[in-house]
Amino acid sequence: MKGSLWLAWRQQRASAGIAVAVLVVAAAIAAYFRSGMLDALHSGLFDHCATGPLYCTRPYTGLPLLLEVAPLKYLGALNIALPVVIGVFWGAPLLGRDRELGTHRMVLAQGVSRGQWFATRFALAAAVTTALSGLLAAVFAWWWRPAADRSYGLFWYDDTALSGSGPRVVAAALFGLAAGTLLGLLARRVLAAMGLTLLVTGVMTLLLEWTHRARLLVPPHIYVSAGSIPKAPMGEKWSTGTYGLITASGRHDSVFNCAYPSGTQLKECMAAHGYVARFYEANPASDYWTFQWTDTAVLGGLAALLTVVTVLLLRRRV
Repeated sequence: MKGSLWLAWRQQRASAGIAVAVLVVAAAIAAYFRSGMLDALHSGLFDHCATGPLYCTRPYTGLPLLLEVAPLKYLGALNIALPVVIGVFWGAPLLGRDRELGTHRMVLAQGVSRGQWFATRFALAAAVTTALSGLLAAVFAWWWRPAADRSYGLFWYDDTALSGSGPRVVAAALFGLAAGTLLGLLARRVLAAMGLTLLVTGVMTLLLEWTHRARLLVPPHIYVSAGSIPKAPMGEKWSTGTYGLITASGRHDSVFNCAYPSGTQLKECMAAHGYVARFYEANPASDYWTFQWTDTAVLGGLAALLTVVTVLLLRRRV
């Protein structure tokens, strides 16, 4: 390791060391709490619990029976916050620190091209970011698996599971790095770049969470059933909360027009109003990967675009 790569490592080794420390601590905490989770599951206390969203209760008391998943949610929240943290504390100073101090001129005077100066710094940061985010997502998945999609654990559509696991964690972290790097190049002060990066990555994170709740990028499925018999259990589906009744012409009306459970009353009400079926909207568990790859495509595409813009601006800003 020598030349510009050696210098990039010298400048980023503290950040890389912090990343390794965070990963080690997260893995140790995951191993500890996952072991306790498995002990609880193997105790037989949860054997009577059925799958589905309804809470499992303790015998005789009726109190909810839950696993200790709060630490798991904290890891998911950390994974969601990765693009903000990496963008602010790694991306923004990556080029911005050298530009603010003027040290990049000394480096370029040694025969290092602008492209090489950028490539070595960004490639090293991107490699560590990819490794850190990928491993943190893997730790979350390994910890979550025994409690996945159970009423006593954590369902796939929980914010910390949907956005804090899978390949979208890696794409989001790279987006944060790319956004911070570009803003560090554009801003004249590192602190200003950090503030702008916090705003941009924070807004993007919240925007994607909103698209999940609104089902904007991944629309729900419509499930239809006859009103004369109970509908199939919701199971692992993520309901939108939209329920209704269907006429012979296909019109969808509010469920409150016949607000009865399955049975004679519901059947008579539906017949009186001309309803032939009822429906509800929900995303099945298989849509977890649809959400994942949609987010990955959006965030990965933005990361690539911002990186290209950074490269093009290097000719004018350095």
